[in-house]
Amino acid sequence: MKRVVIVGATSGIGHEVALQLIRCGCRIGVAGRREAALQALKASMPGQVVYRKIDITAEDASERLMALVEDLGGMDIFLLCAGIGKQNPMLDTKVELATAQTNVMGFIRLMDTAFDYFRRRGSGHIAAISSIAGTKGLGAAPAYSATKRFQNTYIDALAQLARMQRLPVRFTDIRPGFVDTDLLRGDKHYPMLMSPARVATRIVRALHRKERVCIIDGRYRILVFIWRLIPRWLWERLPVRN
Repeated sequence: MKRVVIVGATSGIGHEVALQLIRCGCRIGVAGRREAALQALKASMPGQVVYRKIDITAEDASERLMALVEDLGGMDIFLLCAGIGKQNPMLDTKVELATAQTNVMGFIRLMDTAFDYFRRRGSGHIAAISSIAGTKGLGAAPAYSATKRFQNTYIDALAQLARMQRLPVRFTDIRPGFVDTDLLRGDKHYPMLMSPARVATRIVRALHRKERVCIIDGRYRILVFIWRLIPRWLWERLPVRN
């Protein structure tokens, strides 16, 4: 059975992916900040699930991740789902810095830990949920879109590093559009909203196929293609908001 560690599994996409992988027969190590949700996952299938409470912004996150890997008896796939984001057109500095703390500092901390583990092991598969928001800078959510672009580039860099060091480590950059999770709950309208279960099904397929980049879904692939064609001078004049 594949041994999969999912960080950010207490709700939303990560929780749905965990449920689907459990049904596939994988052994799962789940992590997040809400211990009650982690305990509930373990109770649903105690023989297949282990958990650790991990806050990716905490300095001990790497140590806790490696303790979870040990509890699981090893790791074949690492999936990082943890992240935050918020529309912030008024540029509340606290919101921007908190976003960077999680989506950049926390991201680096755990991606590097997973990379180092697979380097010592000799093989592995690293996946992370970024976003189509990394395609262009979004004025309504500056830190969110910028940190997602950072994540796309960091995964590219790690993939190149693995090649340079001749390591059989695979990477999957998962880029969903708007998903109906707590992250988007509020009074704003989001078009083409997808269910977490639907997105999780696509992610599980991408992990099985070891896809390098997975944009979810077809509508968003078209949107990203169009966004990339828009020149900077025109993009800066477009009122892209929700």
